[in-house]
Amino acid sequence: MSASVRDVAKRAGVSVGTVSNVLNHPEKVSAATVKRVKTAIQDLGFVRNDAARQLRAGKSRSIGLVVLDLANPFFTDLGRGVEARADLAGLTVLVGNSAEDAQRERRYLDQFEQQRLQGILLTPRGEAVDRLVHLREQGIAVVLVDREAGESGFSSVAVDDEAGGMLAAKHLLEIGRRRIAYVAGPTAIRQVSDRLRGLNSATANSGASVEVIEVPALSLACGRRAGDEIAARPESERPDAIFAANDLLAIGLLQGLMSGRVAVPEDIAIIGYDDIEFASAAVIPLSSIRQPAYAMGESAFDLLIDEANALSRGEVPVPRRVVFEPELVVRNSTRP
Repeated sequence: MSASVRDVAKRAGVSVGTVSNVLNHPEKVSAATVKRVKTAIQDLGFVRNDAARQLRAGKSRSIGLVVLDLANPFFTDLGRGVEARADLAGLTVLVGNSAEDAQRERRYLDQFEQQRLQGILLTPRGEAVDRLVHLREQGIAVVLVDREAGESGFSSVAVDDEAGGMLAAKHLLEIGRRRIAYVAGPTAIRQVSDRLRGLNSATANSGASVEVIEVPALSLACGRRAGDEIAARPESERPDAIFAANDLLAIGLLQGLMSGRVAVPEDIAIIGYDDIEFASAAVIPLSSIRQPAYAMGESAFDLLIDEANALSRGEVPVPRRVVFEPELVVRNSTRP
């Protein structure tokens, strides 16, 4: 049977309240008493029950992060930014991977609510406003990440994806491409549809055509299959440029096209989105639209803590939106 706080107090010859102060507010206790209590803790092998403590206090020392795809290095970098800020604040980060599945996303939100986390950072699969309102009513802060909140009443951190789509399209037009394919993941994902909107806006009066190829997921494997399909077409039916909704799709497309003996960029130019580390290391270095993932994670954490503090004071959080500007990074996959 594990030792209790009472066991520690008895061993150290102090009250239970003194042990509690040593664990939570050591500055209130003399150095000699702190040393005596810590010696008793070590001798007895006492481990504090944080779960029980959080239930009594009604507040956890953890936050949740739910992202669309942990296999995507963009979300890994974003998570590193969140974790760096959380570590400085003495908080831990619990990570959930929705895998672009709305039901799986809902299960993570349910679990994090049950654990009474201080807050949740969410990259939503679709629209989840009602669920998020419920979480806030339970005292759990919520901030959307890599997704603008619009008029939902929540804070958000995102990149201007419509502007990113326009950057990609304008670059392809500038290098003389006029038959552009947009290889997208599910268009129910807002980022995917926003990037397409930017593409359409930039090409509207250019004389260029836009073909949308929707694939099941924003993954390397789906990009590879799309590349195989495009390479198998007669040359006259192929696009002369591809804008991929993210870099994983773009790298998969590159593999599929090259295996089908399609030259990149001579026959088909490719540009991705995110500028993950692998983009510059691809066999043909990949042009991309850069998102500052790490900085987005840091900003999202700061907004979340501000909202959590407001809720703890009984205030209604004032929504704030941080929007980063995308950046065009040109490499060999689109160089003439």
